[in-house]
Amino acid sequence: MPTTEQVYTQLRDVFDPEIPVNIVDLGLVYDVKVDGPNCHITMSLTSQACPEARTIPEVMKRKVHELDGIEGCEIEIVWEPMWNPRMISEEGRKILGMEEMPDEDEDEDDE
Repeated sequence: MPTTEQVYTQLRDVFDPEIPVNIVDLGLVYDVKVDGPNCHITMSLTSQACPEARTIPEVMKRKVHELDGIEGCEIEIVWEPMWNPRMISEEGRKILGMEEMPDEDEDEDDE
C-alpha cells in the first residue's frame, strides 16, 4: 500500500508552469491522506484566477496514479488558508532566489 510520503514524492514532480518550483515546495499542498487504495489531497493555488487551475490537479492525479495500489485520487482545492509566499519551503525560496521571509508580526509593525 502506498504511503503518504510516496504521494508527496510524486507530487514533487508537479510544477506550476510559470514557477520553477514544485507544488509541494511552493506550499500549495496542505494535506495528503492515503486510505487504502484511495488518496485525498487538500491544496490551494497561488490565486483564484490561476490559469492552470484545471491542469495542475489533473497532472497531480496522473502522478499519484503511477503509484502501485492507488485506485482513486481526489483533489480538493480550498481557499482557507489563502496561499501566500510565506508557505514556500526553504528549498523553494532558494530556487526562486528569495531572501528569508519576514515574520507576519514584522509585516504588521511596518504598516
